[in-house]
Amino acid sequence: MQATELFWEVPLSDLKQGYTYLEEADCYVCLACGERFERGIVYPSDGVLYEAAKFASRHIEKEHGSMFDYLLGLDKKLTGLTDLQKRLLHLFNAGLPDNEIVSELGGGSASTIRNHRFALRERMKQAKVFLALMELANERSGRQHRFITTHRTATMTDERYAITEKENEEILRTFFKEGLDGPLSEFPRKEKRKIVILRHLARQFEENRKYTEKEVNEILKARYPDFVTLRRYMIEYGFLDRQPDGSRYWLKR
Repeated sequence: MQATELFWEVPLSDLKQGYTYLEEADCYVCLACGERFERGIVYPSDGVLYEAAKFASRHIEKEHGSMFDYLLGLDKKLTGLTDLQKRLLHLFNAGLPDNEIVSELGGGSASTIRNHRFALRERMKQAKVFLALMELANERSGRQHRFITTHRTATMTDERYAITEKENEEILRTFFKEGLDGPLSEFPRKEKRKIVILRHLARQFEENRKYTEKEVNEILKARYPDFVTLRRYMIEYGFLDRQPDGSRYWLKR
């Protein structure tokens, strides 16, 4: 499972701390960038040695500020928050009293801030109930009606991502007739099918590694002759990113 998928699959407690433990790999994974920290290895930082879990926590603090900052900085399509709500949450997190928040915002009143606090708390309650309802519904629905996880770096999120796990498997079987490690028989025109194909091909690229354009071409050409089309769509759909001059490519986190 890639880090982009882990972000959506981990329990809330792991999302808050910013890292999770992968039992099959025996390592801790940063949910913000995908960097891994192998258990049993000691990691040095500023003259101090840390075991893997502690170092993962320190990594988040040093590289991402805090998990609060990272989550608050996500796109509106992921948080559902307005700019004002983000600003308020930032000020609430800083522990400022209502009268200082009014000053920071440049207007309003303490009672208005209290109303915002109340509205956000109500939204939190609703979110908890909705999460419980969706988890219960998913437990009953089975794999036929469970949707695949939208990659966090998707450049658009709409009905084209409404792909169930069953549909995902059927599409892969149809277009990789010789098996998932074999060649792509054709590149489909339908958007949903494109996403499934590109999502699968993205697994061939390693996290935290930079590739030359030639290396990207070789990886994609081994699966389909028109590697230029695949490369273009990998970037367009947010699976790969590149430097403006095209000299380096990497898997988007």
